[in-house]
Amino acid sequence: MLTRLIVSAIAVGITAWLLPGVNVTPWWATVVVAIVLGLINALIRPIVKFFTLPLNVLTLGLFSLVINALMVLLCDWCTDFMKVDGFFNALLFSIVLTVVNWVLHLFTRKK
Repeated sequence: MLTRLIVSAIAVGITAWLLPGVNVTPWWATVVVAIVLGLINALIRPIVKFFTLPLNVLTLGLFSLVINALMVLLCDWCTDFMKVDGFFNALLFSIVLTVVNWVLHLFTRKK
């Protein structure tokens, strides 16, 4: 579990460094943002996905990208360490974060 947290914090840091519309400062705050984002994704996201299921089915799952962006904006609202400049940057952040997280988890997977 600690490894997942560290990998997620590194992924948040890399993604915030890559995107000019997202800022996470100071550098150690990436751990806080990773924890808050993990809690939001574990507690709030399933409820939102349940209530938006018809819309998600209608858009063939593309509405999940909007839900992910809204979760990033909620994380921005909950913490003082993260600043996101609008919905499009939150959408881009969620997509890039997913890819970076996936790549980093490839290196930490047990064989």
